[in-house]
Amino acid sequence: MAIKILETERLRLRPYSLADEAALFPVFADPYARRFYPEMKDPTRVRAWIEWNLRNYDEYGFGLWAVELKAEGRFIGDCGLTYQDVEGRMELEIGYHVLESERGKGYATEAARGCLDLGFTRTSCERICSIVRPENLASCTVAARIHSARRDFVRKGEAAVLFYTLREDWEAIEKECRVWVD
Repeated sequence: MAIKILETERLRLRPYSLADEAALFPVFADPYARRFYPEMKDPTRVRAWIEWNLRNYDEYGFGLWAVELKAEGRFIGDCGLTYQDVEGRMELEIGYHVLESERGKGYATEAARGCLDLGFTRTSCERICSIVRPENLASCTVAARIHSARRDFVRKGEAAVLFYTLREDWEAIEKECRVWVD
């Protein structure tokens, strides 16, 4: 099954290739990103990240995608859908990671919002979430913008925040938006 490219106003999300390894490494290289992904300082982990997503594409038809600026075609990070364990259940999660120089421009929110729509459109999931460590304020801000609810929980023995949107909430918002457009 071919994976379609997701496009937003400013961004293009496309499948990863192994050629993206050098572009992905800097996404996790700055001190802020390393606080949350310390294992990614090892370049072999970056390659494994891409390979994991390639397997996700084959198995599920989605994963994290490379995010590029549409106007320039320049790689700025990744965003997409993966299954994650949430309290013993596999939940569809939106993840996002952006180069330090491109943070604060709304790209993560824009890409994640597109992935939320894609997730509800292409799957039968009743809930889509984002799992964030509470001290990751930037990711908490993005997740709060795209999801309709949140709650604290413990993941792998550490405090975490589960931001989520139920299908019925998403459908109500979509319906409301269509009414305004029609």
